[in-house]
Amino acid sequence: MILTALTVLGMLLATLALWPLQGNVAAFFSVTGLSLVYLSGGLPAAWRAAVTLWEERILDIDLLMVVAAVAAAAVGAPFEGAVLLTLFSISTTLEERALGRARRAIQALMELRPETALRRGSDGTVSEVPAADLEVDDVVVLRPGARVPADGVIVGGRGSLDEANITGESMPVSKEPGAQVFEATVNLDGVLEVTVTRTVEESTVARMIALVTEAQAAKAPSERFSAWFGQRYTVAVMAGAILAFAAFYWLGRNWEEALYRSATLLVAASPCAIVISVPAAILSALSAAARGGVLFKGGAALETLAAVDIFAFDKTGTLTTGKASVTGVVALDGDERLLLSSLAGLEAYSEHHSAAAIRQEAANRGIDPVRVMNVITRPSAGIVGDDGEGQLWAGNPRLAVQMGASIDHPMLKALAADTQTVIYMGRGSRVMGAVTIADQARKTSAPALAALREGGVSEIVMMTGDRRPVALRIGQELGLKPDEIHADMLPEDKVRMVGDRAARGKVAFVGDGVNDAAALARADVGIAMGAAGSDVALQAADVALLSEDMGRLADAHQLARRTARVIRQNLVFAMGAMAILVTGGLFFQLPLPLAVIGHEGGTVLVVLNGLRLLRDPIRGGGTKPAPKTPAHTNSTRRIAREAYSRKVPRRAGL
Repeated sequence: MILTALTVLGMLLATLALWPLQGNVAAFFSVTGLSLVYLSGGLPAAWRAAVTLWEERILDIDLLMVVAAVAAAAVGAPFEGAVLLTLFSISTTLEERALGRARRAIQALMELRPETALRRGSDGTVSEVPAADLEVDDVVVLRPGARVPADGVIVGGRGSLDEANITGESMPVSKEPGAQVFEATVNLDGVLEVTVTRTVEESTVARMIALVTEAQAAKAPSERFSAWFGQRYTVAVMAGAILAFAAFYWLGRNWEEALYRSATLLVAASPCAIVISVPAAILSALSAAARGGVLFKGGAALETLAAVDIFAFDKTGTLTTGKASVTGVVALDGDERLLLSSLAGLEAYSEHHSAAAIRQEAANRGIDPVRVMNVITRPSAGIVGDDGEGQLWAGNPRLAVQMGASIDHPMLKALAADTQTVIYMGRGSRVMGAVTIADQARKTSAPALAALREGGVSEIVMMTGDRRPVALRIGQELGLKPDEIHADMLPEDKVRMVGDRAARGKVAFVGDGVNDAAALARADVGIAMGAAGSDVALQAADVALLSEDMGRLADAHQLARRTARVIRQNLVFAMGAMAILVTGGLFFQLPLPLAVIGHEGGTVLVVLNGLRLLRDPIRGGGTKPAPKTPAHTNSTRRIAREAYSRKVPRRAGL
């Protein structure tokens, strides 16, 4: 920045020498100004070019500009060379600052991380400690206006948290004991006690920053091509300039004019705009998505998502809330308490959505689960264990068949015809009964699927291990056709179906990132739903939706397509402008200053065009904008932020 300012100052001094100054004063200003430009604008570029050439054996843009400026000075046109160096220095600074905006969009999260926390000791006393010293299982106290110092689970109190900087959710989220909280979110009201589940180094914010940093470093195919093209094209430009000098000289031009014309061609044909046009758009889109709670693992995932025209969805926990509840209990011997006690014991440590519903139903009825040992999960079938009196099992009809049990009892047949999920339970080959569980579609799922169709997606399918009546009920709520609904599927069935569709086009699979890892890996783009706090989701997927708002997926798909359009616009403009400048240099004696303005102006324009993507919001909520925060909530946020800013100094960026 300082060198650019000195370069501009030198250019101003050199311009003063042209008018109105004269004589020795004009000569002084001219020599001083031009020297300052060549030293502050030319030497740094020459040094960068030399280092790149020595270490990487690459001829880069800096070398082209320095050679052109030196050539201009050699033929008695030092002012034109100074114009080139000045505009090149300014455009380089603008590009760095512009691309820095894209990179700082995620680094700003670091400034939101509190440096201190209120930790409750074993004796009940509360003391202020550095947040970096917090360990797993520590209990911290959150007062109104405080920021969460580490990921954790609420163990006391109720309140609302502003999670906009993590999930992109515009409205405060109500929290109660057992709810998960994330570092850097704001406690708007209520006093909360939180048990730390991750240290600061392993928090959601730390993983987001690491993921986005890796994403920005991982080049997309178009970025790799532009870099590959730029390196080889630069060599061609250098060789072409030498040939042009020889041709002009052979055609009868004096060596000064031939060198001037070849220097003009060197500037006109420089591929700066082409090389910078792709990363400017990619970085802007990655940062815009991250601000909206959507993390891409690199530009390749962003580019691939733009080409996706087939979406496959898991049902439970993805298109539905995953918060199932028990709607009915059928005990063939009439003892519902014994059935629920055994079932809750069998599902005591399962992470499946239906297991949580069963445990909650048993707790609501005051039923203690029996102790079950040697529990084994059978994927897409159920769970098996031993309570000391024999083998217990619970699952779908597939597991009942495996256990040699019959579900032909009239009461069970009636359940099978229902559109709710049925979990059968038995001991050995005897069926003890069943429970029915219902799940509801997310409010944002139907609008999001409609938005995907409107955005040009040719096919949408839903896959689930549930029975077809259950799948049809959810699918119809979401506006899916019967042939787009696939039920009774094993994990390998999902992988096979994704593979079949991949033969017809680009496929994205959307799942919860836990039990759909194989399908996520098989798809061209794997998208994990509700991935905030989930290590498995962030590792398995190419794209992670940090919130559970399906509308953000539709927004991300549109952002990816807009990014692809911006990249095409940039490349067409950059190549068109370069073709015009080169034609002018070859056949119409294009002045060097005009070539400089055209070259540098085009470079800045493609960068600014890419930065427009920073304004594209990931709003969620389907096709409609997210609801605005009420005035009283804005006031609460302002008070909370002011309270926080008074108590904790902000940390500098990365």
